[in-house]
Amino acid sequence: MSMTTEELEQLPPQGHVKIVYQGPTSPHWEVRGVFGDQRVIEDFRQRALARLQLLPPHDPQFRRNRERVNRDAERERLILEWDLGYAEDEVAAPAAAAPAAEPAPTETAAPTA
Repeated sequence: MSMTTEELEQLPPQGHVKIVYQGPTSPHWEVRGVFGDQRVIEDFRQRALARLQLLPPHDPQFRRNRERVNRDAERERLILEWDLGYAEDEVAAPAAAAPAAEPAPTETAAPTA
């Protein structure tokens, strides 16, 4: 018998995992278990590293794989924390707040008679 989504949401988490970006040199990522069943955390760590191993955070593929890692953590009932080395709100806000470049006004020469 399978459990409904509501029943799964009421279950306590199995653990807490923190994923840390190590920098531009390989390996880029470290997956740390904060608490929980070590077997579950180790299995999750292997799957997460397989998705993230060669991807720095600025790579376009990273966003898709990050979402897959997040969904995997939800299925395993793990609390997931990301440490990318910067506040994500700070990076997203300037890009969204930057006004679109307006075209430079063109000067027309006055006709000479």
